[in-house]
Amino acid sequence: MNWDDTPEEAAFREEVRAFVQENFPPSYRPDPEGEQSLEPEDVRGYNWAEDRASDDPDRRDGARAWARALAGRGWITPHWPAEYGGAGLSAKEEFILQEELMRARVPTVNGIGAFLLGPTLLVHGTEEQKARHLPGIARGETTWAQGFSEPGSGSDLASIRTRAVRDGDDYVVDGQKVWTSLGQYADWLFVLVRTDPGAEPKHRGITFLLVDTAAPGVTVRPITDLRGAAPFCEIFFEGVRVPVADRVGEENRGWYVAMSALGFERAGIGATIKYEQALHDLVGYLRSAEGRGFARADRDAYRKEIARRHTEIRVLYNLARYTVSKQAAGEEPGFEASVNQLFGAELHQRLARTGARAFGRAGALWDRGNVVPGGDPPDPPNGSAAYQGGSPLNAAFTHMRRDSIAATFLGGTSEIQRNVIATRGLNLPR
Repeated sequence: MNWDDTPEEAAFREEVRAFVQENFPPSYRPDPEGEQSLEPEDVRGYNWAEDRASDDPDRRDGARAWARALAGRGWITPHWPAEYGGAGLSAKEEFILQEELMRARVPTVNGIGAFLLGPTLLVHGTEEQKARHLPGIARGETTWAQGFSEPGSGSDLASIRTRAVRDGDDYVVDGQKVWTSLGQYADWLFVLVRTDPGAEPKHRGITFLLVDTAAPGVTVRPITDLRGAAPFCEIFFEGVRVPVADRVGEENRGWYVAMSALGFERAGIGATIKYEQALHDLVGYLRSAEGRGFARADRDAYRKEIARRHTEIRVLYNLARYTVSKQAAGEEPGFEASVNQLFGAELHQRLARTGARAFGRAGALWDRGNVVPGGDPPDPPNGSAAYQGGSPLNAAFTHMRRDSIAATFLGGTSEIQRNVIATRGLNLPR
């Protein structure tokens, strides 16, 4: 298939590049000590959800100014209709926008609300729910997190135990969610709860609710991971009253709403560009005077390994382009989304190992340096992530290797993805 831009798409790509150059706040600089978020569209050195409430005025004001700039074009929610604050972009234009923001190494805004909840409300929400929640997402004023997984109910999502009991015009919610990405920075949650404990099969007794994190009885506790970062949290619900008006879809039919939301989750370009940039930084570093100090005895074999990673990244890019081509043709991504998820997750781990191997024992150094040859760190949006100093390539691949451990079960385990591919893509029996 021909992935070349049409003249109109090429012009839009140039428009996006010019917009970033002209509108990204110069004071909103990447934090070289910040951990890479586990979300595919997040850019190293930035965490927009956290930055918007930072104690550092440069980060806080920069994050909010960037959101205003994007919102002014409808580009926080580019695929939404204009009446809800979007830009009404085509699937291919949205793809180009995301690709260029990632290539410029600038953060996306309101990712979970914009790309998961918003499209779900557009399909399943009431007009009152759309009018109440969509404008705040589109302006970057309200942030959301996804409350699905529970202790013992991750891959087997239908086994959730958080319970909601109808009491007049409210549901009373009790239970716990865990591994909620960026939940400690969220204003609202979209949550799966069990409303029919005796339903068979189990997924038929689940309801989809919108929950204000400021509601009495909601407790949020960040979880520290093996890197020392806290990209997710656990959330406790104790007698939380949620208005029935904040139910999306029918009672006991929330499973189908949730599957719609997860379908939107698995069709992005962000991870592909991150891997491409990471490999580019690695090759550039190894060709530098400092990097040549890590010359390997198996140089030819290692060159072939890097070539394989490059080829695999191009495959992942083409998988993403194939998915968006189906969307552009009016089709919903099906098992192809699972192919993308599975291949990307395993590539993440292979790329991390390739990068860490380049430096031998020095590839285990964890502390990052903050010195860049030539002086100060480069200005965004076109600055390199390859900060050098106390450890090779600013320990980028040491940290990526830790990041990648969770890749094959975030967003659905590899076993689940293979089952989806087998049954829906290859029509194999269950």
